[in-house]
Amino acid sequence: MVAMTKRLKTFQVVFTDPTKTFFCGGDVVSGRVQVEVSEATRVSAVRLLALGCAKVEYAKGKQRCRQEAEYLRHEEVLRLDSQPTDSDGSVLLRPGNKYEYTFGFELPQNGPQQPTLECKKSFDVEEPLDVNTPDLLSPTGGMKEKKVTCMFIPDGQVSLNAKIDRSGFCEGEDICINAKFENTCSRIVVPKAAIIAKQIYQANGRTKVFRQKLSSVRGNHIISGMCDAWQGKTIRVPKIKPSMLGSNIIRVEYALMIYIHIPGSEKLILELPLVIGTAGLGSRSNSVSSQEGSVSNASQSWVSLRMPSEPPSYCDITRDCRLDQPLTPLLDDFDGEDSPIFMNVPAFQYPPLPAYAESEEEHSAHARMLPVC
Repeated sequence: MVAMTKRLKTFQVVFTDPTKTFFCGGDVVSGRVQVEVSEATRVSAVRLLALGCAKVEYAKGKQRCRQEAEYLRHEEVLRLDSQPTDSDGSVLLRPGNKYEYTFGFELPQNGPQQPTLECKKSFDVEEPLDVNTPDLLSPTGGMKEKKVTCMFIPDGQVSLNAKIDRSGFCEGEDICINAKFENTCSRIVVPKAAIIAKQIYQANGRTKVFRQKLSSVRGNHIISGMCDAWQGKTIRVPKIKPSMLGSNIIRVEYALMIYIHIPGSEKLILELPLVIGTAGLGSRSNSVSSQEGSVSNASQSWVSLRMPSEPPSYCDITRDCRLDQPLTPLLDDFDGEDSPIFMNVPAFQYPPLPAYAESEEEHSAHARMLPVC
């Protein structure tokens, strides 16, 4: 800046009418920029920037109030008349000569009252995301279990073991779930699965996460002491945006949540991460064949269901009957998908075994009614 200042002998703006002290809306502001140099100087361009704004600033106690409104912004590249330029558009200014760059522009009709006009158009940018990579085509799964209590008294446990054949999908594809559920608590539980979207925002060192359930499926009720299994149960990926994993402040992640709803207790949840890619990338032949193989061998890959042993005797049922409990919650789905279901069990006992005389008399009555051949 110092060296350039020494080269300039004159650098000023002169209006066409120097006697005019103010302008009105709609007037033309014209003039010239005068330049003189003390040594040969090459100038690539002279740019004119005309700004018109209204500024307000005042103190209100300890607070300073400021407001600014811009009503004019005019930018222009000025040219020298009848002055040869080089191939790059620059001009060589020599000492002893006076150069003048002329300009002219019109003020807005309404003066400072003219608002600044803006026009915006948003557009989406999506990076291609190929889910046909080895890590996304590999099976993934996990196992979870939870001990259930009732008034701090142990009440058995529930467990789940689930897997999917891959973690990369595109919209419209089916996710095949193989899972095993076991219930040893006294409550009736319900296995479910859902696709979850997580939007993660980071600002000022803080993180905000929004979770949304996109689609879900459910299985059959599992009573106490029983198991259930999903062999290739499907849930379809809805029309959603691809995963956004490359930004430092905004991330969009997906997960397959497999869970068991337990009345009166928190869910048992297993989340398997999903990557939603751009449709139409690569081939799905390998993943489809692996999916068919996993479905056909599902019965071999999962532990066989534990079925109850031989039925108890009538006396054992009468002696061990526990149906004399008060109001017992069975299904209270706080997901909002179902209405709460309760079973009101009054005091109930199986009838006692009939006496021998009554049984003999009843048997004779039936015998008399049979036709004689």
